[in-house]
Amino acid sequence: MQKYFPMINVHNLSISFSGEDLFHEVTFRLTEGDRVGLVGKNGAGKSTLLKVLAGEIEPNQGQLAKEKTVRIGYLRQDIDFDKGKTVLEEAYSAFEEIQALEAQLQHINQALAERTDYESESYHQLMVDINDLQHRYEILGGYNYHAETERILKGLGFLSEDFHKKTDTFSGGWRMRIELAKLLLQQNDVLLLDEPTNHLDIESIIWLETFLKTYPGCVVIVSHDKMFLDNVTNRTIEIVQGHIYDYNKPYSEYLQLRKERRALQLAAQKNQQKEIEHTEKLIEKFRAKASKATMAQSLIKKLDRMERIEIDEEDNAVMHLRFPVSVQPGKVVLELHNISKTFGPKTVLDTIDLHIDRSAKTAFVGQNGQGKSTLAKIIIGELDHQGEVKLGHNVQIGYFAQNQADYLDGNKTVLDTMIEAANETNRKNVRDILGAFLFRGEEVEKYVKVLSGGERNRLALAKMLLQPFNVLIMDEPTNHLDIQSKNVLKEALKNFEGTLIIVSHDRDFLQGLTQSVYEFRDHKLKQYLGDIDFFLEQREMQNMREVEKKSKATSPQKTVRINTGKDSYEDQKNKKKLKNKISKVESQISKLEKQIEEKDLALAVDYEKTAADPSFFDAYHADKTKLEQLLQKWEKLQEQYEH
Repeated sequence: MQKYFPMINVHNLSISFSGEDLFHEVTFRLTEGDRVGLVGKNGAGKSTLLKVLAGEIEPNQGQLAKEKTVRIGYLRQDIDFDKGKTVLEEAYSAFEEIQALEAQLQHINQALAERTDYESESYHQLMVDINDLQHRYEILGGYNYHAETERILKGLGFLSEDFHKKTDTFSGGWRMRIELAKLLLQQNDVLLLDEPTNHLDIESIIWLETFLKTYPGCVVIVSHDKMFLDNVTNRTIEIVQGHIYDYNKPYSEYLQLRKERRALQLAAQKNQQKEIEHTEKLIEKFRAKASKATMAQSLIKKLDRMERIEIDEEDNAVMHLRFPVSVQPGKVVLELHNISKTFGPKTVLDTIDLHIDRSAKTAFVGQNGQGKSTLAKIIIGELDHQGEVKLGHNVQIGYFAQNQADYLDGNKTVLDTMIEAANETNRKNVRDILGAFLFRGEEVEKYVKVLSGGERNRLALAKMLLQPFNVLIMDEPTNHLDIQSKNVLKEALKNFEGTLIIVSHDRDFLQGLTQSVYEFRDHKLKQYLGDIDFFLEQREMQNMREVEKKSKATSPQKTVRINTGKDSYEDQKNKKKLKNKISKVESQISKLEKQIEEKDLALAVDYEKTAADPSFFDAYHADKTKLEQLLQKWEKLQEQYEH
């Protein structure tokens, strides 16, 4: 029997800070099976809305109604743990009721072992109590929660030897994984996840995707990972300038629908404006004649009653980013010889050699813990190591760490942070640089501690520009950046005339950005002379995530087929079938394209009459969706035929 899931209703919700609305009169509801991607620019209010849903912030106005029985799990960006607990002990704290039952069962078992009055009423009552408690313990999963905890922890990247280590020996990213494990173990009705992929490696992201796809409750995810959103979500809510746009589609499909909706709105508004102008001319014409005064008043009332078509708002403000080269370095900017690094008994890098030329753009890829960040820190001189690091002539390195934003002082303002990092030459340009990174007007007086994660990352990038460099090393620079900012950063890096080394798991971000890829695996490096797509092709994988997921597995033996130059009878038969399928799909595509053209023409000729039919746009969008599916099907069939 399907479990009943109480809805969460948000009605006319408004939140304001210092008299300014963050969002105004927002209305939506969440139901079982919803996997919502909550998106928007940095500072739009995504994390704040999660806190409202979690009950941590009271709205200024509006209502948030939920059933008393609904259980909400909330993953924050910043997490604190009690010191002294092991990973397993912290994870087991997700099972409060089970652990309380264990304590009661232990107490009763001890009493039963010590007593000998087997016929007494009190002894009998203990037997009844222990039976009831064991039944409850079984229902709650008490006999398998240890195994389930280990399964979840391993899925999130922990090894068996990590289970008994203290939580305070792990970095913030790993502690976030422990907190995520607890939420997944609690079987909440609603999961609120604030950027859950920021500290996960690719293998763990894949595991989390699989878990969330089959999650029976409701999930609301704040994320700037487009691939993760597309793979997990079935609904998108975007916050734009205090309003929300809600579509039952994953992120990429939502963007396309939003674009189409806005185009239709613009066309409808244009037609309406023509009608308004025509009516106003008639009013002016009739107003001067006494015999037509009544008609003029009637037209005025018609205009007053007319509901003006509004266009969905767009926030097109993006940061402007350019990385200038300080001085021209020598032809060879970096040489590494026999670099090795161990942390205690653990070997991370073993006799690594690396040669980087001027203006090269290089990607470091591989699973977390394979040494990508370690090598970056060795290059900039932050870590001791064995082997030789040789920098070329005139080399000046700019370094952006994974946690670069954490080095900012929260008690300083945005402006003070920049002024202190500036020198005599560029101090006068500080406000201009901040403006390019969307810190304008009074925003420069904000304290760093009140900025969102993405805003802090933007500030860290702006601060970096105050130092001269011609070699840029960036370790996961896209963490916390919104999707638009990631696109701007990528474009700036493509135009950077210096040398780039970038550590990233984001395939979309890396595509077209670098000319060579170094894969970190088993303490070694392997170079691929090409871009990220070439690397994926060489590894015979579909995407970055599969590469990292399978890198630990043994490669299966491949069946080698010798091409004799002639197709077998079976091949010819299959080719004929595929060709028939392709022809059929091409015919369907042609028919659909004609239908869509007819609908486009109807909209252009008489928008009002066409749009008045409530089923028109449903059919219009259905045709477009079906066309997209058919085109994808045609591509797959064509690939099979060519193969």
